[in-house]
Amino acid sequence: MTRAVETAVYAAGAVCWRLIDGRLHVLVIHRTAYGDVTIPKGKVDPGEVLPQTAVREIAEETGLSVALGVPLGESRYKMPSGRDKVVHYWAAEVTEGAVLRSTFRPNSEVAAIEWVTIKRARAYLTYEPDVRILERFAELVEQGVTHTFALILLRHGKAVDRSQWKGRPDATRPLAERGVDEATALVDVLPAWRPKRIVTSPAVRCVATVMPLAAAIGLEVKRDDGISQDAWDEGRAEVRRVIGKRVRVGKTAVVCGHRPLMSELVREVALATGTPLGPYVDDAALLEPGAYSVVHLSATNPSSGIIAIETHAPRP
Repeated sequence: MTRAVETAVYAAGAVCWRLIDGRLHVLVIHRTAYGDVTIPKGKVDPGEVLPQTAVREIAEETGLSVALGVPLGESRYKMPSGRDKVVHYWAAEVTEGAVLRSTFRPNSEVAAIEWVTIKRARAYLTYEPDVRILERFAELVEQGVTHTFALILLRHGKAVDRSQWKGRPDATRPLAERGVDEATALVDVLPAWRPKRIVTSPAVRCVATVMPLAAAIGLEVKRDDGISQDAWDEGRAEVRRVIGKRVRVGKTAVVCGHRPLMSELVREVALATGTPLGPYVDDAALLEPGAYSVVHLSATNPSSGIIAIETHAPRP
């Protein structure tokens, strides 16, 4: 008789940071039951995806509302049960407003939260995997790229097949049922990066992909023909203009477009930030319908290049 294979336990969290009297501090939590000191994190709830989990767990453990920044990788270790635990981490800047709005009170899970320097956090943290994640964040600090924003390059959801739309303008082709589900699922996860702007091709399938998100977070949708499929096919696309403006503005934005334009979108982000081109362009652009790549850039020095790219499949 074969034994059932136990799957890993997945969790997510973040190194939360802020400036106090001009010095960078990170947040550690003192857990009640275990008497240890850790980075805020927690297990994925049913139906969640990792970025969503990270934001929720930070809010539950610390009372802080945050937007995710640069991904810091993952830690893996064995639980007492013998199962593997895989924890994904991001950096997350905490604004003064978020601190003032914090609802934290000591409870049965977290006894206290404390802002400490990176040096002190190294000594405080109980577990070596947490220290390794902290060191990855410290590398960003040393490089001067902690203040960041993101361009979320999104391919529209699954559309009705072209064969079913013969004789009608392609730009009017709507989302298929699966595409509607993919658009709805974005409402749960994209707010983890707290976008401030949504720019899309005016094609019906693109607009329909971002409208649920726009309604949920209270943003207007900017339709821009410069990233439309028709403009691309006719050789009049203006990807450089669209991306250049988003880099100059320096605020997190969603840019929704079509498969043929995705490589050009990533390429123009690289060129606008002085990043050497490489295979990562094709990797970040190879998106199935409803998938997206989050490209992280420095808010204080965009010409320092792309800091990180994370690519996410559509939610099943």
